[in-house]
Amino acid sequence: MITTVVADGKNEYEFIDLLKKRAQNSDKNVVPIVSEIIENVAENGDKAVKEYTVKFDGKAPEKAEISADEIDSLIEKCDKDYLETIKKAAANIADFHKRQVQQSWLTTKNNGVMMGQRIRGLKRVGIYVPGGTAAYPSSVLMNAVPAKIAGVEEIIMCTPPQKDGTPNPNIIAAAKVAGVDRIFLMGGAQAIAALAYGTESVPKVDKIVGPGNIFVATAKKLLYGTVDIDMIAGPSEILIIADKSANPKFLAADLMSQAEHDRLASAILLTDCEELAKETEKELEKQMTALSRKDIIRSSVDNFGAVIVCSDMSQAIEFANELAPEHLEVCCENPMEYVGKLDNAGSVFLGNYSPEPLGDYFAGPNHVLPTSGTARFFSPLSVDSFVKKSSFIYYTEDALRKDAEDVVRFAETEGLTAHANSIKVRFDMK
Repeated sequence: MITTVVADGKNEYEFIDLLKKRAQNSDKNVVPIVSEIIENVAENGDKAVKEYTVKFDGKAPEKAEISADEIDSLIEKCDKDYLETIKKAAANIADFHKRQVQQSWLTTKNNGVMMGQRIRGLKRVGIYVPGGTAAYPSSVLMNAVPAKIAGVEEIIMCTPPQKDGTPNPNIIAAAKVAGVDRIFLMGGAQAIAALAYGTESVPKVDKIVGPGNIFVATAKKLLYGTVDIDMIAGPSEILIIADKSANPKFLAADLMSQAEHDRLASAILLTDCEELAKETEKELEKQMTALSRKDIIRSSVDNFGAVIVCSDMSQAIEFANELAPEHLEVCCENPMEYVGKLDNAGSVFLGNYSPEPLGDYFAGPNHVLPTSGTARFFSPLSVDSFVKKSSFIYYTEDALRKDAEDVVRFAETEGLTAHANSIKVRFDMK
């Protein structure tokens, strides 16, 4: 049964502490295992990757890389309606992310000084896509489409084989639609290591993005610095703010849409209406019985779910900003009035007909979002995640002469005499 909490300035924050602890409950035994895998792949390349694929996935493919002909054959196995759906979704995602593109810029001053910023895509990006029980073609689109728009030169995708050693056709189809350049059939921490260091067949990448289990997440964390990564994702979260105008059937359904991800997922309702809280709890119990992942939902809702009754909407907003959830639904009569008040959230869904799954799959905004309260300072995956920026400066002799004394003073104040000397030698300064 989901927990009911009456907000009093204490109870609700105790619940936040519970959620924070849940996010920290990672298996300490995973780190040495993953470290060994990383070291082995760095040293032995493809041989090590193949051995781990047999060990963890049951069977290794004859060739790790999937050819263009194989990709086309796999796509033919996909449902035609599904293919049309991913094309529509990719178009929506592209339309949204094209609006994020920044331009390089140059500015000039009257004294001849020029400076600016050059923006360009990363050279090579690796995308990891789970392929077992958690096979998510939507993740391919959300990671690859903005990378392509950013101007990434080459996108490499790794996905584990199915139990029979073959790729998941739906994932391969999404990769083709999204513009992935090369696809390798390998998974787990070994795939992350292969992308980070490069092997005989897998090229070394500059950044690794995409979801995965605790072994994948740990590998990304350990290899951060060797490559860039998107983020370390925690358990999924949904927070719903609702007033008396909301439909309890909708609220219950949306809460469970995230609870089914993981037993550690959190699903929370904030409302100032006690009657709505009670009706939503009833709907949860009613709808849950018909769902295929009801056992996972039950565990998630019972342990990390809550219905929090607030004194008013201001208290609900304050709590939402403190929790900083991954997904935030606003099911209120006038949802737009709250947009400017909700500062900490990965993605915000406004109104009764903007449910969270719409964002997961189709609408356009990215579904790779900060979790575990990190929406206070992290942003969703975007085109910016796949670019690098360099500044440039051009000074004339006269312009440098004018600023020379100030630069020298700064350098000498910091005790960096060689810095100062770099300026002095140009103008015979003492």
